[in-house]
Amino acid sequence: MPAIHVDIEVIATQSIAATDTDGSSIDGEAVVVPVLIPTDEAAAWLALYDPASSTSPSAANSRIIARAVLNALAATWTP
Repeated sequence: MPAIHVDIEVIATQSIAATDTDGSSIDGEAVVVPVLIPTDEAAAWLALYDPASSTSPSAANSRIIARAVLNALAATWTP
């Protein structure tokens, strides 16, 4: 399974103006969670993903990514 990490040292709440992957605008307060994918793992992650398939990535692979992000958020979040 490819690796994924989150740098919890730089998680921060910030005012942002950005563009989402679907092209929509994001403007407001957000928790910025830096997801780190080692460059030697990027191709492996992309090989597991088919953007044309509504069932891709698999539930198991999605869970790995989601848990990395949510564990980091839970470790640092203070409302």
